[in-house]
Amino acid sequence: MTPRGNTDTPAWSEHGHDNPLTAVIYLRVSTKDQATRGGQAEGFSIPAQRDACRRKAAAFGAVVVEEFVDRGESARSANRPELQRMLAYVRDNRVDLTVVHKVDRLARSRADDVEISLALKTAGTTLVSCSENIDETPSGMLLHGIMSSIAEFYSRNLANEVNKGLVQKAMSGGTPFRAPVGYQPVRLFENGREMRSVEVDPERAPFVVWAFKTYATGEWTTRTLHDEVTKRGLLSRPSPKRPARPLALSAFNDMLKNPYYIGTVRYRGVDYEGKHEPLIDKQTFDEVQQQLEAHNFAGEKQRVHHHYLKGSVFCGKQNDHGKECGCRLIICNATSRSKRIYPYFVCIGRQRSPTSCSQRALLIEYIEQAIVDYYKTVELGDDLRLQTEQMILERITELRETAGTERQQLVTRQRRALNERAKMLEAHYAGALPLDLLKSEQERLGSELNYIEERLGVLELKFDVVETHLKASLKFVGNLHTAYLEANQRIRRQINQAIFERFLIADAGGITGQLRAPFDLLLQASGTADQDGLVRLEAEVKEKPRGPLRPRGLSYEQMVDPVGLEPTTSAMPWQRSPS
Repeated sequence: MTPRGNTDTPAWSEHGHDNPLTAVIYLRVSTKDQATRGGQAEGFSIPAQRDACRRKAAAFGAVVVEEFVDRGESARSANRPELQRMLAYVRDNRVDLTVVHKVDRLARSRADDVEISLALKTAGTTLVSCSENIDETPSGMLLHGIMSSIAEFYSRNLANEVNKGLVQKAMSGGTPFRAPVGYQPVRLFENGREMRSVEVDPERAPFVVWAFKTYATGEWTTRTLHDEVTKRGLLSRPSPKRPARPLALSAFNDMLKNPYYIGTVRYRGVDYEGKHEPLIDKQTFDEVQQQLEAHNFAGEKQRVHHHYLKGSVFCGKQNDHGKECGCRLIICNATSRSKRIYPYFVCIGRQRSPTSCSQRALLIEYIEQAIVDYYKTVELGDDLRLQTEQMILERITELRETAGTERQQLVTRQRRALNERAKMLEAHYAGALPLDLLKSEQERLGSELNYIEERLGVLELKFDVVETHLKASLKFVGNLHTAYLEANQRIRRQINQAIFERFLIADAGGITGQLRAPFDLLLQASGTADQDGLVRLEAEVKEKPRGPLRPRGLSYEQMVDPVGLEPTTSAMPWQRSPS
């Protein structure tokens, strides 16, 4: 066998007629559509490349021993499966010629071209192009370098043109990305020209609308709603490579945050007015965003256990230095020998590190009753309630007089902001305004327009209705205990999160509530809260007369009988009942 290695003499020139040359050919198309175009198994390009490469190999008297085909692989990266397999093959086998249709089939990056050419030369094989006259001569190497640079320029220029086209499509209200679930792509013909657009998917859109409206009620978490809408039949849109299947939870969360459903195309951080039909009205969409933010603020994952106090109760156990633990309380269930389930609140800090907190398990039903009793301590006094009502009514009277003038000013301001936004888009279309500046200005104008819309909405309210609601609300705040006692779990959750930042629960039954604004100021004025907006209730929770359980923070020996519990896990040793 002829020695092979790095040499300036082509390996194929050393062979005689009794030792025929060997060759491999490499074929590539950039997209899957090219690989299947015309209903053919390999489209049109791959067979044409194959014929040209085989003719070129036959012209050298070489026998093609192997063929490598990358179907739908971009040349912007050298990490293509068939290309890497070819490089390994020529390294391990005697190959005299590597034949390609054009140099750009191997690479569209000058750096990749140099790396691949060096690997082929080291393996002792000569690169041959069907379309370019490249060889080991100085002029051939110069031509190879020029063609490689042209290929790189073409690739980068094409990417820029594609990006410009996608941005222009977004500017004109089109959809420069895969349409989200609830919509489907369509092909239209106008004046003999094919146009691609997006229309409502009649199969999936009703599920999307139902999901938005249902989540806006505040009675569902994303996980429970995702499970329910999946049961009802919401599936992703199938593709040639992937069948329809349930949405992932992360994709479902993204769906609820996507402004595309209210007619806004968000592309590369910039919002454009879309031409597609909105599925959701802006009010519902805003309510959904508020619910998402509220659930995220409360830290409510709700993966297993659901309770209206989750996200509102935290550990108030004090350490030796008098500092409260402050970790969130989570739910753990214990099962007795009689299969009765005892739900407890447990400090998550202790779950992570048993030595970090000595808070005992707290039976949930007693915490519920303790918070009901706690609301007796945070009611607004009659005198302060009347003063607050009078002050707000006076302010409403002033608003009646100034509402007309303010409305006119807001409309003028809104018109000016909309004109400014339109001019900025025109400047961006003309290339006079860079994308990053357009983003920042859109955010500024978006905030201003949202404020104007909110103010206009306030001014549209009927003042007599406002007065009626004001009196009812102040009466509600003046008798929080009764209102909380009569509320269902969903309303209790909303009351807790509207009035309190959090409740700190101590295992001795003491409760400290941290008020939100403006309740901290109101209740501080009434003498209920201190300067930090804290309301403390140090009373012990009353004992429950029945059963062997103590009502306060329960020690391990007193939780349930040791026999009949499920085996503990190593991650939570403190839940094991001692023998």
